[in-house]
Amino acid sequence: MKRIIAISALMITTMGVFAQSPVVNPFPKTITVNGSAEMEIVPDEIYVQVELKEYEKKGTGKVDLEKIKSEFLQKVKSVGIPDSMVTIASYDGYTDYYWHRKQLKKRNDLLASIAYQIKFTSSSKMDELVNKLDDEATQNFTVVRTSHSKMQEFRKQLKISAVKAAKEKAQYLAAAVDEQVGAAVSIIENDNSFEPVPVYRSSQAYLSNAVAKDGIGGVASGVDFKKIKLRFEINAVFALK
Repeated sequence: MKRIIAISALMITTMGVFAQSPVVNPFPKTITVNGSAEMEIVPDEIYVQVELKEYEKKGTGKVDLEKIKSEFLQKVKSVGIPDSMVTIASYDGYTDYYWHRKQLKKRNDLLASIAYQIKFTSSSKMDELVNKLDDEATQNFTVVRTSHSKMQEFRKQLKISAVKAAKEKAQYLAAAVDEQVGAAVSIIENDNSFEPVPVYRSSQAYLSNAVAKDGIGGVASGVDFKKIKLRFEINAVFALK
C-alpha cells in the first residue's frame, strides 16, 4: 500500500513539473500580409438553352414536335456540333407530353415543347445555328452559363501568383524595419473569382440585336462574349528573423 502511494505521489510531482514548463512561441515575431492576382479570359464553353414548341402553320395545321425535334437536331449536326454537346434540358410538362400526343385529335390546342442545352466552343458556331433555326418553333434562345476548358489550370496559376505576391510584399515591408522574412506560418486563400451572368435573349432578339454580322453570317471582328474575370486573394503570415 505504501508503495502504491509513493508511485502516485511521484506521478503527481512529475505532472506538476511538466505543467509548470513555459510554452515557447516558435515565432515570436511575424508579419501578416495579403497578396492577390487576377486575369480575364474569353470563354470557350458557352452553354445555351434552346426551347422549341409546336405551332400552328397557316394552311397545314399544327407542326408536330417530333418533326420540329428532328429538323432541329439535323441543323445542329449541319454546323458541326457533335451529339455529345447536346442534351435535353426539359420537356414542358414531360408527363403530360405523351398524353397530349394521344389527345391531339380531340385537343388540337395543346402545344408540347422541349428544351435542349447545347455546349458551344465559340460564338461564331452559335451564330451559324441561329441562322438556321425555325423562327416559328424556336421560343427562346438563352445563354445560361459561360466557362473555360482550362478553368482549373487558370485558378491554380492565380493562387500561386497570389502567394508569391504576398511573400514579395512581406519582404519589402520587413526590409523597411531591417528585418528578414523567414518561414511561412500560415496561408489562407480567399476565392474572389467573378463569372459574369449571361444576358438572356429570345431567338428573335438574338438574331437582330445580339451581334454584328459579317457577309457570311459569322461574328464581326472584335465582337465576342464578355470576358470572365478571375481574382484570388490570400492572407499569409511569415516569421521574421
